[in-house]
Amino acid sequence: MTANTPTLITFVVYIALMIFIGLAAYRSTNNLSDYILGGRSLGSFVTALSAGASDMSGWLLMGLPGAIYLSGVSESWIAIGLIAGAWLNWLFVAGRLRVHTEHNGNALTLPDYFSSRFEDNSRVLRLLSAVIILVFFTIYCASGIVAGARLFESTFGLSYETALWAGAAATIAYTLIGGFLAVSWTDTVQASLMIFALILTPVLVLVSTGGFDQTVAVIEAQNVEYLDMFKGASFVGVISLMAWGLGYFGQPHILARFMAIDSVKSIPAARRIGMAWMILCLAGAVAVGFFGIAYFQAHPEQVGPVSENPERIFIELTKWLFNPWVTGVLLSAILAAVMSTLSCQLLVCSSALTEDFYKAFLRPHAGERELVWFGRVMVLVVALVAILMATNPDNRVLGLVSYAWAGFGAAFGPVVLISVLWKGMTRNGALAGMLVGAVTVIVWKQNGWLGLYEIIPGFIFASIAILLFSKLGKAPSSTMLQRFDAADKEYQAAHRL
Repeated sequence: MTANTPTLITFVVYIALMIFIGLAAYRSTNNLSDYILGGRSLGSFVTALSAGASDMSGWLLMGLPGAIYLSGVSESWIAIGLIAGAWLNWLFVAGRLRVHTEHNGNALTLPDYFSSRFEDNSRVLRLLSAVIILVFFTIYCASGIVAGARLFESTFGLSYETALWAGAAATIAYTLIGGFLAVSWTDTVQASLMIFALILTPVLVLVSTGGFDQTVAVIEAQNVEYLDMFKGASFVGVISLMAWGLGYFGQPHILARFMAIDSVKSIPAARRIGMAWMILCLAGAVAVGFFGIAYFQAHPEQVGPVSENPERIFIELTKWLFNPWVTGVLLSAILAAVMSTLSCQLLVCSSALTEDFYKAFLRPHAGERELVWFGRVMVLVVALVAILMATNPDNRVLGLVSYAWAGFGAAFGPVVLISVLWKGMTRNGALAGMLVGAVTVIVWKQNGWLGLYEIIPGFIFASIAILLFSKLGKAPSSTMLQRFDAADKEYQAAHRL
């Protein structure tokens, strides 16, 4: 064991708290709607923090600070793009998706919504979207398990194999037991822990380096390009980083939070809370990496682990700057970031298998209790597959996260966005958009044309395909138009209040 006793105790207490929340949520889970969407009962605060925590994985406390430490503020374009994308998602999609899913058969999952919204009796849309979710999210889950294993490995000196199971076990337990409510309630705790860590750490770094002006002067003296937003950045490079924000429109685990809020009237408050949390967290992560440059310049004897792996900068700063008990709490924030994203991804996979395969194709008349327990078993199955994928720490799973983000963003983003804004969209348009978006991402990624992030052409071509095939094919039915108008009327009425 390399970790001291206080750090170990705080980790154990934190994990025990998450499992206790899972058991509490178990008592409130009575049917499939409760397990998948929490009975659409989330308030503004829980929705906002749950959406934020499920979005920001270990990348927030490890990847982003590490990139800023290496290259300076020019790496922060991705944070700007994410903030813009998240705000637009809250503004245009959140409220509309909440009412449209309810008006379309009280849809519990995205494939369920697509199938009902476009009256797809062939169920091709449901099948295709469920397959996309399972493929990309299993990769996502594997990457989260690898990140958790790396944290346990470096903090406690465990072997990679032991750390793999230790990191995954707690998340699997509370997700399996409590479902969506457990995931959302734990996300709220985890989001609070993350923002606490990302505000406190850069403040302590500044105190130790002599204040803001002196810290910036040290960084500038070391390399003036660290302060240049455009250092080594081409137009295509900046656009590609900012285009990460486009991915928000198609991320099932984030969209599920919008579907689960108690009322469309709660969306504006949730948006304000969620965006404030996100801006503070991203600014804190950038500050950790940026101010860390000055800290390790002043303490070269401590820089070894960070030079070896820049993503360890947050871990090393907390170890050197804080009391061991506080360090344990702050390192738990990294575990919180990993667990919050992994848990909701496991649940979305379970939901797709339960609602969109088992219930839709195998057991259409299955009872609620049977479906909930099947969902729990599927959490375990998906988790075990992800753990098997993660057993080789040198595989390319982590590198595929941006690929999966682009895949969801291009395959689902335009379909979701246009489906809640335009009543003229049809099943053929949705199918064409989904296929064109996914295929474009795959082909563009393989060829790397123009050095452009594949989500940009994928999103553009998918949108064109939706408009083209919706106009060329059979017009929407009268019932489709009626449901759209009813949902839109409800949204506009709530929006005016």
